[in-house]
Amino acid sequence: MALDGITISSITAELNQKLIGGRIDKIYQPLSDEIIFTVRSIGENYKVLISANSSHPRMHITQIQKDNPMTPPMFCMVMRKYIAGGKITKIYQPDFERIIILEVESMNELGDITAKKLILEMMGKHSNFIVTDENNKILDAIKRVSHDKSSVREVLPGKEYTAPPSQNKANPLSCTKEHLLEQLQKQPGAKVQEVLYKSYTGISPIFASEICFRAGIAPSYFCEQLTEQEKETIFTVFCDVLAQIKQQQFCYSIYYEADKNKLLDFSVLDMKQFAAFPKQEYQSISVLLEQFYAEKDNLYHVRQKSHDMRRILVSNIERCVKKKEIQKKTEKDVAAKDSWKIKGELLTANIYAIPKGITTFRTVNFYDTELKEIEIAIDPTKTPAENAQKYFSKYNKAKRTLAALAIQKKQNEEELAYLESILNALEAAKEEADLDEIRMELAEQGYMKRKTAKKNRVQKKAKPLHYISSDGFDIYVGKSNLQNDALTLHFAESHDIWLHTKEIPGSHVIIKTNGASVPDTTLLEAANLSAYFSKSQNSSQVPVDYTLRKYVKKPNGAKPGMVIYEKNKTIYITPEEGKIKKLETK
Repeated sequence: MALDGITISSITAELNQKLIGGRIDKIYQPLSDEIIFTVRSIGENYKVLISANSSHPRMHITQIQKDNPMTPPMFCMVMRKYIAGGKITKIYQPDFERIIILEVESMNELGDITAKKLILEMMGKHSNFIVTDENNKILDAIKRVSHDKSSVREVLPGKEYTAPPSQNKANPLSCTKEHLLEQLQKQPGAKVQEVLYKSYTGISPIFASEICFRAGIAPSYFCEQLTEQEKETIFTVFCDVLAQIKQQQFCYSIYYEADKNKLLDFSVLDMKQFAAFPKQEYQSISVLLEQFYAEKDNLYHVRQKSHDMRRILVSNIERCVKKKEIQKKTEKDVAAKDSWKIKGELLTANIYAIPKGITTFRTVNFYDTELKEIEIAIDPTKTPAENAQKYFSKYNKAKRTLAALAIQKKQNEEELAYLESILNALEAAKEEADLDEIRMELAEQGYMKRKTAKKNRVQKKAKPLHYISSDGFDIYVGKSNLQNDALTLHFAESHDIWLHTKEIPGSHVIIKTNGASVPDTTLLEAANLSAYFSKSQNSSQVPVDYTLRKYVKKPNGAKPGMVIYEKNKTIYITPEEGKIKKLETK
């Protein structure tokens, strides 16, 4: 379920229960679009996360620890100035919109009590978090919106706050039978599901589909196909669900695909249409959202922060691909080099038999087993010896070109494989420490400038992924070329098993054997990890080579992550994410 008005209603209910009367403390801004503050309420400390992320906007109580920047951003300073120490007096959701407003009483510089509003608008790419004063003037916004960005609604300090433009939708909590029937009646060409979510605020397509399911009507049904009885049923179901919302009868569940490894959706009401899917129930909406968005949110921010590296890698990969095409064309251009040598030798052998002033000369090609005749182009302005020398020069130049081309091709192929291995590592990065390691590698290899480390910043060290096979063997997966080198060359012992996708960029995988024989089950699980953490993650029958670590060597001068190996065997496997989830360690 999207973060619609129903979900926001349940969030508002929980925040009202726990935060009203509490005082705001310890405000910080870990990310450009995210604020976290502590609320001391009824003898408890609650940490509240407010995110205006365009993909995952939300507000809930959190347990996740995030790094506090050494230098607070400007918006954080504004929050501390006007909100720190303030008392939360009211929390509400206006007109069932995707908006939560916190009203806060705080002291100004003169010691007078003043009212402030914290307004979180959860509207996709237009999501924003805004602070206003008692006169509805904007003090600041986590995303400032100037006239250049929006001619409809500016969000800037000093401007008067106006709510986002209405889409002429009605508040479902005030829904009447007459209004619903009117909506169904006046839109005969529309589908029932579409009418429900386009007529009422806070109703998402998936929830509109749920209403249809409970009413026993297909969501794709057209309004004119409905009988009067079916319209009555839709209204009854709609009212029953809205009654649950008004009475705050929420139940919090995450639904999964059939194998219970891939997230399907979440809901704050029992979704009858998902009855066949496994689900995990939670005690509160905050715990549910924390679980549902933790990985998604982290990956979104990691991807945002890796944008510059991805751009550099893609640009260099494109350069290598273009160079490869030029090399192929050059090879094609000099493919006839042997014929040029033959023509030079035939002209030399017939040097006294070539008449002056001719443009072509025909002779028997004694290099041909069938002694066929060959026609040789002649420059009439040159002597026969000069024509022969021209062909020899052309041949020698082509020979030198091919020799240089062989070296260039090898270098280009190695660079392309290396760049693709870094891009693969970038796709697999899950935390900022992984990005720091990849950035350092790119700087060391001269692809980008070395980034000056910020003072007082404690740099976390990235660690390889750790899994435990169903037979109890430890399996480690490198997340970058530097990790791959450390894992293979320093961490693994000679009797451990090393795996890597065959001629495909990917991670080094190590099975720690401790000298024991490794069962086929563990070997297949490690091969699955190797295929999954490679460029061929979405392919089938991916070839994975494996051998003992002692047969893996790093050539002198080789780039990070580049190794050679021998005495290997190959497993063909189709990557399965579900099986990987079962091997994860906590």
